[in-house]
Amino acid sequence: MKQQLAIFLLLFSFSAYCQQNPVGIFDGHGDIGSHVKPGSATFIPETGQYVISGAGYNVWADHDEFQFVWKKMKGDFIISARAEFLGTWVNYHRKVGVMVRKSLDGNSAHVNAVEHGDGLTSLQFRRTAGAQTEEIKSKLTKANIIQLERKGNQYIMRAAVYGEPFITDTISNIDLGDEVYVGLFVGSHNSDILETGVFSNVRLTVPFKGIADQNTEMTLGSNLELLEIASGKRDIIYTVPYSIQAPNWMTDGGSLIFNDFKGLIYRFDLASKTVSPINTGTINKNNNDHVISFDGSMLGLSSNVQSLGGSIIYTVPVGGGTPKQITPRGPSYLHGWSPDGNSLVFCGERNGEFDVYKIPAAGGNEIRLTDTKGLDDGPEYTPDGKYIYFNSVRSGSMQIWRMKPDGKDPEQVTNDEFNNWFAHISPDGKWIVFISFLKEEVQPGIHPPYKNVYIRLMPFSGGPAKVIAYFYGGQGSINTPSWSPDSKRIAFISNSVIR
Repeated sequence: MKQQLAIFLLLFSFSAYCQQNPVGIFDGHGDIGSHVKPGSATFIPETGQYVISGAGYNVWADHDEFQFVWKKMKGDFIISARAEFLGTWVNYHRKVGVMVRKSLDGNSAHVNAVEHGDGLTSLQFRRTAGAQTEEIKSKLTKANIIQLERKGNQYIMRAAVYGEPFITDTISNIDLGDEVYVGLFVGSHNSDILETGVFSNVRLTVPFKGIADQNTEMTLGSNLELLEIASGKRDIIYTVPYSIQAPNWMTDGGSLIFNDFKGLIYRFDLASKTVSPINTGTINKNNNDHVISFDGSMLGLSSNVQSLGGSIIYTVPVGGGTPKQITPRGPSYLHGWSPDGNSLVFCGERNGEFDVYKIPAAGGNEIRLTDTKGLDDGPEYTPDGKYIYFNSVRSGSMQIWRMKPDGKDPEQVTNDEFNNWFAHISPDGKWIVFISFLKEEVQPGIHPPYKNVYIRLMPFSGGPAKVIAYFYGGQGSINTPSWSPDSKRIAFISNSVIR
């Protein structure tokens, strides 16, 4: 009887301990299993990192021992992180990863995506309480980008070495119940030794219900994120429970401009984190194709005017004022401003074909720059004015191209398995970023919201593209130029249901 009482008190104290110790975005943390050397979990707000230390014999067989940082969630979700061991001592079976667990019991049913000390990356799962753990070994080793998505009773592990695309493994028919514990974990594979993992860019995403396509209404919440190019560090600086889109970085470096789902334009002050509307008068159905001139004085808008055929291009002083109509008919979607301020380039649909056009910034006759069958979109000038970059399906998939400012000498820049959109050239002229959709999720001619997407970086001089952001977004994430003036960061939008 005394032994049973002791066990009850131990379990009670563990539950209370977890409930009273939130860590960052998570509800609590604690050691899973019995007689585990006490672990710890710390969130560092300045860096956005979770530092987690855990001991325990293993996460395997019919029971587990490890340190778990968790949040209770229901329904479908995606948990993702950059996860790496701290220190050089290696037990080949120590583990760092993300987990979904039915309960906090040591023998609970669970699914986890994990990297081992020897680099083995795997999708592990225990189907029922006390059952033997099973495993799907990834073709990839030494992954440090780990993502686990739940779709009903299906679990999808996406893993990558930072800079590379995901490798995917899936397990179905795992019933953990609707409400589960979701989080980060570290286990040492040694009951007497603590191992430490460091988790960064941690995201808990609640995705769109259903399959998003080009016509999906954008209703999910939005995170305005800043990405440091050199390190891959991401910071969420603003979150709203509705759609905001396409941040432009102002040339003074102190503010961003974005649109919301209602069609209004806002300025976001980076120092004060405050938002203020920009007056665009009666032009208030603006979409996510807006561009700031190279000298920072003017803002180009694309705004829906149904009577003129859809999206129409306007210009307005960057601080607000009365917009001036530039294109006489639509749809016309603005993407680029020439460095000398004299020309605008846009994607226009004329006679059933979407092509790249140029028009004087003061208004006048538009000039068609591309005439190849299929969609040409996203035109943008290089900072030196020598090229216009754009994306085109002319080679079969959506790839990045460039041409001379008069439309001559088009040449393909990317040629890979992804559908690549919206190339943005850094102000120093050294780099290109663009968004990549997965071919298994998106057809070449569309760019819908609410997909697993990458932002990729490649040298302007040519060379392989590197993934610098793995996130849930798409349409509206990075449609228009969003480099910081010093070429060190970009701004973009990720999406989730915000609760």
